[in-house]
Amino acid sequence: MKKQDMNRDWIATARTLSQALPYLQRYEGATVVIKLGGHAMGSDEAMESFARDVVLMQQVGVKPVIVHGGGPMINKLLADLGIQSEFVNGKRVTDKATVEVVEMVLSGLVNKRIVQAINGQGGRAVGISGKDANLMICEQTNPDLGFVGTPVEMDPSIVQELGEENLIPVIAPVGAGRGGETYNVNGDTAAGAIAGALKADRLLLLTDVSGVKGADGEVLTSLNSQQIRKLTDEGVIAGGMIPKTETALDALAAGVRAVVILDGRAPNACLLELYTEHGAGSLIRDSAPRVTADS
Repeated sequence: MKKQDMNRDWIATARTLSQALPYLQRYEGATVVIKLGGHAMGSDEAMESFARDVVLMQQVGVKPVIVHGGGPMINKLLADLGIQSEFVNGKRVTDKATVEVVEMVLSGLVNKRIVQAINGQGGRAVGISGKDANLMICEQTNPDLGFVGTPVEMDPSIVQELGEENLIPVIAPVGAGRGGETYNVNGDTAAGAIAGALKADRLLLLTDVSGVKGADGEVLTSLNSQQIRKLTDEGVIAGGMIPKTETALDALAAGVRAVVILDGRAPNACLLELYTEHGAGSLIRDSAPRVTADS
């Protein structure tokens, strides 16, 4: 009978699993909303890895809710169809033809790709949009931008019902207006509104950066609302990070326990954040210390 040597990697894996126990217990039954975008959607390998992590999270008791973007795919189809876009102050004007393409891509191509990836890893995912069961009622954000909406009324019951059936909701950020209009909603904004409506334990914003950086360029692992506002006033938080931190503050105000801005390009980013002591990215909540197994 051949004797099997203990491999150091195996021992390290076992130790990691053992150390994860308090975090597994901490998040059992917790609702975690994940905004998926950027690199994690850019390749089949990244999508497969993300889907595997989501299925694992559900397997150990988390209730994951996925909200996704799809800007590059929208841009590609608009170009393929020869639909020219106008821009106001750097923001795309979403006219009637454009919003039809947006809904086609987000609720169709992108949404079902994510659903299929999760199902392929043994999960049971269902794709919906903010229009389903009046999940997300919107008002026009700015008349100059056309059919771009801001969520003003949320009914998360369909998401909760899917979770009770052990189904993983995958939500396209398309909302309905009170007059039957279709609105394109920023993916981060939609994720924050959905997380707030669910009073989620965590909102994970997967991005293409490693987190919120301080004046020295280093990632700030823990922040509170007051620090976010101060860094924004000082110009340290700037550019594309401003809407993400604003989403975080709005989500906290709506009842989300904590928001994490993290690099979706990192392997197993969501698992690192939830199930390790050091976490991943920048944790934002109303008290500053980094999350522990009891917080």
